[in-house]
Amino acid sequence: MSEYKKGLLYGLLCYTIWGLFPLYWRLLEHVDSFEILAHRMLWSGVFMVTLFIGVRHMRLKKNIKGGRQYLMLLLTGTLITFNWGLYIWAINHGYILQSSLGYYINPLVNVLLGYLFLHEKLNPAQTVALLLALAGVLYFTIDYGHFPIISLCLAFSFGIYGLLKKKIGLNATPALTVETIFMMPAAIIYMALAFHSGDSALNTFAPVTWILLILAGAVTAIPLLLYCKAAERITLTALGFLQYVSPTGQFLIGILVYKESFTTAHIVCFSLIWTGLIIFSVDTIRHLRH
Repeated sequence: MSEYKKGLLYGLLCYTIWGLFPLYWRLLEHVDSFEILAHRMLWSGVFMVTLFIGVRHMRLKKNIKGGRQYLMLLLTGTLITFNWGLYIWAINHGYILQSSLGYYINPLVNVLLGYLFLHEKLNPAQTVALLLALAGVLYFTIDYGHFPIISLCLAFSFGIYGLLKKKIGLNATPALTVETIFMMPAAIIYMALAFHSGDSALNTFAPVTWILLILAGAVTAIPLLLYCKAAERITLTALGFLQYVSPTGQFLIGILVYKESFTTAHIVCFSLIWTGLIIFSVDTIRHLRH
């Protein structure tokens, strides 16, 4: 299998897992969102360090050279932590549709960032797709009565994360290991304070909650590792195309499982974005075949 096809497979797997995430995080809706985030940060770090140690040929000094790369990984780690935290909060406070809207917008954000910073040219079809997505967001904002800040923050934080990962150009495993290590101290401090004050889930909830929180490390790290491996092998534009799988899963879960309201503003907004994504998808497939 070629490296490009491997990248497509990695991307498809990671977005399928992400599309099912609302089901997992809703199992923890009785836990404070910040504590869930802290556990994600801590246990994903533990998972990645264990994985990194198990891969014998991996050495940090061999793969990461210079303080600039470590500084970039601190920045990417901060970005992905912000994205995780906002996503968990949105899921557990009844904003699954807003979160799925953010990840529908994100592929088009990837195209925009690729054009601005990686010199990936925007063709007429991609330009039309971007304009339709913008029109959808503007209509939603005007009709719904407030700016979809959750959607846009999710879209741009993850888009910038993907851009920086492309710019850094490091092997996925050591890079993600360093990112999670950087985030672990803050997670440990928060969890210690929560435990000391008696507000921690470890003080008040059943062992099954503890298990779900600990497993959040693997649940977080595995798809993110697949994403990083995909980002190494395919273009940012192609990566954005694959991302449609994730918000579609979230969207269906929000409507069919958790019965979130789907207003006229949602219909118009999603219809415009889906139209843009269809145009973008057809154009991407045509270029991939070429």
